[in-house]
Amino acid sequence: MLRLVVQRVLALVPLLLIVSILTFSFTSLLPGDPADLIIGDQGTQAQHEMVHERLGLNDPVVTRYFKWLGRAVQGDLGTSYFNSVKVADAVMLRMPITLSLTFASAFVAVVVGTSAGIAAALYPRSWIDRLATLLATIGQAIPNFWFGILLVALFAVKLQWFPATGFTPLTESAAGWLHSLTLPALALGLSTSADIARQVRSSMVGVLQQDYIRAARAQGLSPMRVVFKHALKNALVPVVTVLSFLVTILMGGALIVEHVFAINGIGTLAIAAVRQQDIPMIQGIVLVSVVIVMMVQLVTDVVYGFLNPRARPS
Repeated sequence: MLRLVVQRVLALVPLLLIVSILTFSFTSLLPGDPADLIIGDQGTQAQHEMVHERLGLNDPVVTRYFKWLGRAVQGDLGTSYFNSVKVADAVMLRMPITLSLTFASAFVAVVVGTSAGIAAALYPRSWIDRLATLLATIGQAIPNFWFGILLVALFAVKLQWFPATGFTPLTESAAGWLHSLTLPALALGLSTSADIARQVRSSMVGVLQQDYIRAARAQGLSPMRVVFKHALKNALVPVVTVLSFLVTILMGGALIVEHVFAINGIGTLAIAAVRQQDIPMIQGIVLVSVVIVMMVQLVTDVVYGFLNPRARPS
């Protein structure tokens, strides 16, 4: 297992280098002069030259990239063009909020999707199977931001069970954190659980027809033990591979859901940076997000290797 982790980590290094090159290149190609964005159109030529010199814009693109990469490796992602805030500090301040929403949504998706998939697989072609399939189809069809609006209208405005907007950090109150995170996590997680339910059902139906499952039942093992100890582990192997992609989708969906619930996460920061063409902030957000996605992929590979020994290096 250690060899698997080492191989995956080494494979991430060139991938991260390619992402950094693409990120820096694309942001450098954005139209407009950063000096105009900082001092405005009314600035003098001397002011423009001073800004260019301070930001290193007079250097070739390759030189600027390697300077930026050298600082990024040391944890310095630059400074915002507009408020002189360190990009790393701004991203790290907002990232825990987005990660809380992402992983809470993933938990909802896994629990709901796995439960629905198992129920549908245990009773194929029954009303339970048809209901689970119908709900999964509806869940895939409804956009998560629209689902979030429906949840706000019902549970926040009408019933007043949960807050409609805002976020309470976990360090302030665990109960308040869970209370403020429930509706956004449901908005994201329930729509994503439809994909997991389909995967679990398909995989579980195939596993339950295997000979070792019939042998376990013939030995008199309880149905719960057969399903959760013998069948579910093998049925989750294809689900784990899908889950890493779903976490990536959840991070992207969190950027939109944060606006619905007025949560000051990475989504709010990213949209503001794009509107202002704050290039250092955009580069920092993209780079940190890619690193997090890579870490999720690494954890997925490790879990997959644990569930499927044939995937481990010999």
